Amino acid sequence: MDKITTTVEIADQSGHTTLQLTKAETLSRVADNGGSWVFADNQMVQPEQLARADWETVGTVRIVPGLVGGL
Repeated sequence: MDKITTTVEIADQSGHTTLQLTKAETLSRVADNGGSWVFADNQMVQPEQLARADWETVGTVRIVPGLVGGL
């Protein structure tokens, strides 16, 4: 199960990076980007949900900066 990879897109102020990562590598990237929003297969998920996901069917994971509203 550790060898299964999925496409992970990480967006930041310089653009975005596309990687092929294992579940453990992806969860590490999510932890490194605290406050970011995480989407799995176009659905927003919490890191705990991603940790429990079936990695064979998770689809593309996107890590994007969280939006903050206000004046």
